[in-house]
Amino acid sequence: MEVQRNVPLKKHTTFQIGGPANYFLAARNKEELIEALNFAKEKGVAPLIIGGGSNLLISDKGYGGVAIKVQNAEIEIEGENVLAGAGLLLSSLVKRSFEKNLSGMEWAAGIPGTIGGAVAGNAGAFNGEMADSVERVEAYDIKAGKIIDMTREECRFGYRSSIFKNNSNLVILSAALKLEEGSGDNILQKIEANLQYRREKHPKEPSAGSCFKNISVEELPEGFFDKFPETKESVRNGILPAAFLIHSCGLKGEKIGSAQVSSVHPNFIVNLNGASAGDVLELISFVKKKIEEKYGLKLQEEIKILDNNS
Repeated sequence: MEVQRNVPLKKHTTFQIGGPANYFLAARNKEELIEALNFAKEKGVAPLIIGGGSNLLISDKGYGGVAIKVQNAEIEIEGENVLAGAGLLLSSLVKRSFEKNLSGMEWAAGIPGTIGGAVAGNAGAFNGEMADSVERVEAYDIKAGKIIDMTREECRFGYRSSIFKNNSNLVILSAALKLEEGSGDNILQKIEANLQYRREKHPKEPSAGSCFKNISVEELPEGFFDKFPETKESVRNGILPAAFLIHSCGLKGEKIGSAQVSSVHPNFIVNLNGASAGDVLELISFVKKKIEEKYGLKLQEEIKILDNNS
């Protein structure tokens, strides 16, 4: 593998924001990924793992450690079982699943991420998520220096979270999925409907995807709906959408610098033209402050924020 220096990370994120990485390596297979992780260990820094580059905001100062672009994109399909490398694009998985008449990943149509990132963040949409399909995950334990095989239970999936999101020593190499046989026509119909929804409801400007986590009704303070009855109608499947809260506070279109709360979907912050990470962070703080002032709720970021130079 070639070790590159001072590579601008904005070229590797969907936000198109981010300063240079001190070291940058592109891992094309599992062996190179392990080699890159060991290189980071030798340098004494936690690696910055980049898949599709979505769901990620990187500091304008960049990253002083080792950034690793995960590109191991192999896929094997046998019956209803799928084995996918961490660098496989979700779009490729959706396409290959449809070609084999396998259902279960239609919700991922249009998401610009990879299997590794989707598993780590338990990505989901349209009432589906990665945890529904994951059987096992092959990961590399940097600290122990060995490959480990993990069950779905050991992955500790939660809402937009997993053990991998909370433990930087564990890096996903591949994932074994269990899908279901389905009708090609029905699968295609769902995929096209989801893609059409994203075309109509999601912004076209660069972004990191949904910025804030939605809120479970179970997490709301007692008497919340009595105090704010207008919010109850927005609840779907036990979830209060962050987009509703942001919209109700009149924050659609709010701008700081070249960062803007999308006027199409208020849970997206978009890069209008050369926004800095500082612009985005300031806007995130402003939105959170307004939501807390009106509703007494603390929004949590769904995107990963790398706002230091270490």
